[in-house]
Amino acid sequence: MRISTSQFYNSNSANYQRSFSTLDKTRQEASDGIRVRSGADDPVGAARLLQLQQQQNMLDQYGRNITNVRNSLGTAESTLSSIGTILQRVNELAISSGNAGFTDADRQANATELASLEEQLFSLMNSKDESGAYLFSGSKGDTPPYVRNANGTYTYQGDQSQLKLQVGDMLTLATNETGYDAFEQALNTSRSETRLVSPATDDGRVNLSNGQVTGSATFNDKFRSGEPYTVEFTSSTQLKITDVNGKDVTLEAGQGGKFDPNGQNTTINFRGVDLRLDITFKEGDEADPDAAIAGHTFTLSAKADEITGTRSAGNSSSAQVTGATITDPAKYKSAFPEGAVLKFTSASAFELYASPVTADSKPISTGTLSGNTATAMGVEFEFSGTPAAGDSFGIKVDTHQTQNVLDTISQLREALSTPVDDDPVAKQNFLASLDSAIGNIASATNQVTSSIASIGGRGQAIDVQAETNEALGAENTKTQSSIRNSDPAEVLIRLQMQTNMLQASLQAYAKISGLSLMNYI
Repeated sequence: MRISTSQFYNSNSANYQRSFSTLDKTRQEASDGIRVRSGADDPVGAARLLQLQQQQNMLDQYGRNITNVRNSLGTAESTLSSIGTILQRVNELAISSGNAGFTDADRQANATELASLEEQLFSLMNSKDESGAYLFSGSKGDTPPYVRNANGTYTYQGDQSQLKLQVGDMLTLATNETGYDAFEQALNTSRSETRLVSPATDDGRVNLSNGQVTGSATFNDKFRSGEPYTVEFTSSTQLKITDVNGKDVTLEAGQGGKFDPNGQNTTINFRGVDLRLDITFKEGDEADPDAAIAGHTFTLSAKADEITGTRSAGNSSSAQVTGATITDPAKYKSAFPEGAVLKFTSASAFELYASPVTADSKPISTGTLSGNTATAMGVEFEFSGTPAAGDSFGIKVDTHQTQNVLDTISQLREALSTPVDDDPVAKQNFLASLDSAIGNIASATNQVTSSIASIGGRGQAIDVQAETNEALGAENTKTQSSIRNSDPAEVLIRLQMQTNMLQASLQAYAKISGLSLMNYI
């Protein structure tokens, strides 16, 4: 085969350029230690590097999320700790107010300090984070979690939503603690009540408190199944308790229903409820104390649910919900939600929705007004005036199962401000209110402590995940380096070999290009 001179030169020139380009890449690789610069260098390695870089980007995002979660939880924990400190002082004031030597003036002094603590607590529960969002409003960061109503009670305006961030491939953590979890779930120990049945007019001889729930499990399992109870005093030292079916359950009461009429702070425990009993004999009762006390009868039951309604600010009419009455207990208990919205589609037709109402919500009950009364799911709502089409009313059910600590303190402050000196009945009622306050403060403190513990648990999870992410990041960097970077020894050997080959190629080209037929003539 004959090769023309031009072919020879072109072929050698192309080979030289390829060899020089390869040598130049090797020199660059030896200089910076990078083996893979593009997919052409190593398609498989480049694809793997892309995956590893994506993982590294996620780990970097997890790191930023961890910082955000730590900051948010740290602020919430610090605020809750301050709230716990205030509750400790409130508890001290409540306990000291029960001192037998205290006068109305002493209790009023405690009430004054309590008012200041109430304001501090109200402010802390409406705290904001560094970005200006309310800490305990859930997802409603622009809405103050608590507002003070005209009657002195407090209402939670936030929701139950937890804002979550992903801090690991398999771990997402809440960045906030809602007011619903931290304050609204504190068990209310004052959820039972008594009513005097006989005599028709209270003669002041027997004072039986509404009771204090000291055993929630027993109260829910046993007390609720037998209510309402009848508590009948058969003598000045014995009472009898019968359940709703008339069954005698007196033996389940402390000391089998026996009591000392002259005892101080006599307490009767029955199915998880502690009742304060105070007997006050009148002049002349000493002749027959049993006859003076026998026949006094009370009913004992859990507090009935209270239903309230508030008009929406955008309503076109001035109609208000003035009252709500449960007329069908079975229907009410079966499905009425704790939070609802009553919407009017016309001046008479209405729909009841369970809260929260969304675009996909469907009514759970419908009906029409009868006069100024709307009946839905066993509840009658009374209106002042006639609602207009488009009006809506928020419906809230208070089951008395829980009570926020602001309401507890407000009630305690009111009790401390009420004079009771020289009034045995008022003093007994005050002591019952004090029992309720102390129990509810303890419950609220436990709830706050539980929230702090929950935050602590998330903090530990963050620490573990941060270490895991750090280890993954280190391994990721190592793997990327092993794929992208060169082995210095191998690169130097290859560089020397390619240099030698290029030099040899140049020398061979020079000799061959000098050959001619004239050399053989």
